[in-house]
Amino acid sequence: MKASSARVVLTGASGGIGQPVAQALLKAGAAVMLVGRSAAGLAAQASELSQLTGVKSPRIDFRVADLSRPEDLASLSVLASAWGCNVLVHNAGLASFGRLQSLDARDIQAVVQTNLIAPMLLTQALLPHLLAQPTAQVICVGSVLGRLGLPGFSAYSASKFGLRGFAEALRRELQETPVKVQYLGPRSTRTDFNNEAVAAYNQATGTAMDSPQTVAVELLALLESEAAERFVGFPESLAVRLNGLAPTWLDAGFKRNSRALPAAATTDHPPVITPLSSPI
Repeated sequence: MKASSARVVLTGASGGIGQPVAQALLKAGAAVMLVGRSAAGLAAQASELSQLTGVKSPRIDFRVADLSRPEDLASLSVLASAWGCNVLVHNAGLASFGRLQSLDARDIQAVVQTNLIAPMLLTQALLPHLLAQPTAQVICVGSVLGRLGLPGFSAYSASKFGLRGFAEALRRELQETPVKVQYLGPRSTRTDFNNEAVAAYNQATGTAMDSPQTVAVELLALLESEAAERFVGFPESLAVRLNGLAPTWLDAGFKRNSRALPAAATTDHPPVITPLSSPI
């Protein structure tokens, strides 16, 4: 799909790559509905984007939604359908880094809820509308770590492996329909999404980081190419393919990554396990 024909619902619009992605889409001719939790923040972002791109309403819109709340997912799907959405970009996400024994159980659940469950449920809610369009696309913004498990990212990788599996299965399920399902796998990106501990880990392991603008360009290219998957950066784009062919071949190569992790620490409180279906 050409960007000029796209009406994009962008979740996580106020996150690290949200602004550059929205800006790239608008400059390419798309209409964009920004989705986030703060009405004031979204209004300010929409105004800034209008100034940066010269694009005015109604090509820029915004809606407030907490994607952990089923009622917000339902209302967002209704609003997105009425707005004429034909591209859904799952960009909202939560980070997780550290040795597994150091992670808080509630944080693990929140990561899975935001990175995997919410995109599945929002896609499900919007699917009847998308199927009624002449052509439509669902773009899951995942990570290289959705196909390449790294020490220190067990919870995050699990959520992104799940998201990639969801995209792959749904792509095959819908291959005879007007809806295309795609997966974008950026590598580490220079945003506040990655904290100081991740930055130190990346430096110790020689891991490259891209700018948010690089990821925005890659997402726009994926949209217009309609390719099934796109992984960002080298050698990561090669590593994900080798890992798919023979995962255990790469195990020894990540010993340095494991050694670079912060020391194990116990959590501040005992694990609290809550149902994933409840708001987190």
